[in-house]
Parts: sequence; C-alpha cells; structure tokens
Amino acid sequence: MVEERVTDGRRIAELLASEVEGRVGALASLTVGNADRDAEPSVDGTHAYDVVRENEDADGDAGATVARAFLQPERTRLELSTAPERALADARERGLRARPRAGESPATLVFVESGAATKRAADLLGAVADTSGADDR
Repeated sequence: MVEERVTDGRRIAELLASEVEGRVGALASLTVGNADRDAEPSVDGTHAYDVVRENEDADGDAGATVARAFLQPERTRLELSTAPERALADARERGLRARPRAGESPATLVFVESGAATKRAADLLGAVADTSGADDR
C-alpha cells in the first residue's frame, strides 16, 4: 500500500488534468485548455489551466469554461462558475472543502488538497458540466 500522500499543488493539478483528459463517462465532454505549463504555485494561487466544455450542452454552449485551476503550494484551488450553488452542494457531498465566492461573477471555490481527492474533484467537474440549463448559473 502507498504510504505517501500527494500534497504538492502542482502535482495535484497534474493528476486532476490527467483525470479530465482521460475522458471517461461524464468527463468525455471536458478538456483542459488555456494551460500555463510554466505556472508556479503561489499563496494567492497561480492560474494553471481551465476545464472547458467541448461539446454543446442544451443551451448550445460549447467552449464554455466550467472551472479554472489555480496552483497553491499545498493544494489546487478550483473556481467553478457554472451552476455555483449546485457545485457547492456537490463538492460538500463528495467530502471536498468548498465555499461560495460572492461578487459580480459568483463562483464556488473547491480546494483539492491531496492526490486522492482528484478523483472526487473530477467527478464533481463531470457532474457540474453535465448540468445544462441550470437555474443557478
């Protein structure tokens, strides 16, 4: 059994991107875009990549950004602007630490704090991307 816990923000982001790019099930409509391969983790978070809906949803939205990934030293932070209320509830149900971000463009912040949490975060991305015509977008 593996004893080492992955808590490096860059490595967590890489694992999550691999999950998205694996394109299985609900993730089949997602891709990683706008990637900055030279991004360095920072306390405030450095933009690493976007998770983008590749196929059109019921509203005809293709190429819409579902989430943005930011590198921090010991975690990856996701900002989900698609269906933020559902994303918050779903993240908490999956055992991920999450909180709402208020403002002109509301979003849900999800903190992916270990390599093991990337599976749950990928499931969350798939569920949120599968939301079409949501009333809380």
